[in-house]
Amino acid sequence: QVQLVESGGGLVQAGGSLRLSCRASGITFSIFAMSWYRQAPGKQRELVATVTSGMGTNYADSVKGRFTISRDNAKNTVNLQMNSLRPEDTGVYYCNAKFVRNNYWGQGTQVTVSS
Repeated sequence: QVQLVESGGGLVQAGGSLRLSCRASGITFSIFAMSWYRQAPGKQRELVATVTSGMGTNYADSVKGRFTISRDNAKNTVNLQMNSLRPEDTGVYYCNAKFVRNNYWGQGTQVTVSS
């Protein structure tokens, strides 16, 4: 059974930091591209950051310089370090694992940034 288990969400003040973690099981983790998405209320889900199987990274323009995505293949874990948080970063954050046609999602974790 494939599972993506997220942790680290919560409430934080603007300018603060938060680290999200996602641990995967049931997949050959190292070959999957791992991503974080987020969805604000009434908004479309958007891609925040990706780390590929080759360790390359990509970020949405809105988070460049503030967020860092990383993976630990030995622990089947992907992390998202979020610094200098803004109210517009508020939303449900989802962990995603993708390999060719295989696409899996975590349950989502709430991040709320107060002004």
